[in-house]
Amino acid sequence: MKILITGGLGYIGSSLIPKLLNNNYEVICLDNCMFQQSCDTSLVKNKKFKFVKGDVRDYDLMKQLVKDIDVIIPLAAIVGAPLSKKLPQDTFEINQESIEKLVYFLNKNVKIIMPVSNSGYGVGEKDKFCDETSNLNPLSLYGKTKVQAEKIILERENSISFRLATVFGPSPRMRIDLLVNNFTYIAYFEKYLKLYEPHFRRNYIHIEDIANAFMFSIENFNNLKGEIYNLGLSEANLTKEQLCQTIKSHINDFNYEISLDGEDEDKRDYFVSNAKIESKGFKAKISLDHGIKQLINLYSKKDFKPNKNF
Repeated sequence: MKILITGGLGYIGSSLIPKLLNNNYEVICLDNCMFQQSCDTSLVKNKKFKFVKGDVRDYDLMKQLVKDIDVIIPLAAIVGAPLSKKLPQDTFEINQESIEKLVYFLNKNVKIIMPVSNSGYGVGEKDKFCDETSNLNPLSLYGKTKVQAEKIILERENSISFRLATVFGPSPRMRIDLLVNNFTYIAYFEKYLKLYEPHFRRNYIHIEDIANAFMFSIENFNNLKGEIYNLGLSEANLTKEQLCQTIKSHINDFNYEISLDGEDEDKRDYFVSNAKIESKGFKAKISLDHGIKQLINLYSKKDFKPNKNF
């Protein structure tokens, strides 16, 4: 089976691709190297791996790459509210328009496994789970383009959409802007955090569980296709204050202060149900505590260099 992954050198792709190769899938990785990423040497040496430097907006290139593939996982995106606000045209073209074009020229037999985001929920109803039937109210351009991309791919039969919880954990291409990674980074290096609107709640999931979920969806595609699935760790629907308390249990000299004189620009606040994907046989397992320990270990290494490009 041949799999095309766009944006494959990013945070998720750089964790997913080795797992796919270890399970004997052929992988084509397309990436424009926007953040000066490079392929791991072990990937380049693998005969089942092919890297193509290019952009998902190069539609002549895309038409060539999708000719003989079985699965596409479109990871290429301008991610997060701050970057999408900074690059609105790129965000629209990459996150939404490229998916629309892809669906138009993609063979109907090719399977799409599309990652979108819990961000589409915006602000959920108080103390009520957001499930796959809940109203969507994205607050950022990033969230809005992901909601539209989901609608586009679900108009075809051979597609799955995963609404990802906020991802955490180490990856070869690290991101420290994601909330758990970011708060742990601040706790480890700066020891102090001023916390605004501590009651805001989110769901979280370890990056290895994301990779495992993609593997599960490839292997069980016919049982999952045509549907949307929330994808998160059910034990990790936490407020920001609960997240800080958990991090403090691992970093004793970390202190946080709840501030009442300001507000968080990020207004996302939702409580997410992952029951649907769990009923299909997949359950995220890696705990928040385990991920925080991994992050502390990563940040403690002398050669650790945070990537400030998100």
